[in-house]
Amino acid sequence: MTSVQLPRAFALPAALQAQGFLLRPETDADIPFLVRLYASTRAAELAPVPWTPEQKQAFLASQFQAQRYHYRTYFPDCAFDVLEQGGAPAGRLYLDTRRTSLHVIDIALLPERRGRGIGTAILEALQATARAGGKAVGITVEKHNPALRLYRRLGFADVADHGVYLEMEWLPDGVQLNVA
Repeated sequence: MTSVQLPRAFALPAALQAQGFLLRPETDADIPFLVRLYASTRAAELAPVPWTPEQKQAFLASQFQAQRYHYRTYFPDCAFDVLEQGGAPAGRLYLDTRRTSLHVIDIALLPERRGRGIGTAILEALQATARAGGKAVGITVEKHNPALRLYRRLGFADVADHGVYLEMEWLPDGVQLNVA
């Protein structure tokens, strides 16, 4: 079975491209990087757990596989992209293009890339793309995720509380979404 390459719904902003960043579809060869990236997003959460490093690594690998299976099962049309800078992986962006929104399934950067404005630039570019198409931008985030402050600063509002997760949405000013 051959997969059809759909046109990209989103392009990185020129400022990031000028710094050597690009988005490309992830491949199976990216799995070791993606496991490491996933583990980096859970490090603080697992720090107090009294497991050996090997137990933590096994747990994180298992959780990564479960998340990967979930994303591919429930979001089959999602763009699963790796963010690179100068040929080195730096993060990931999983974007599901819907009729009335661009939905960020996942966005993550390596720890050394966080806090440098990269995530902000990507999210602002997503907002600009959505605004131009008369769409919203949606994201679901864990309540303890430090990026929650960024989403709120960029105008994302809570639309649903799912226990551990908040569903958030950004709407462009003056745009009525066509939900009919």
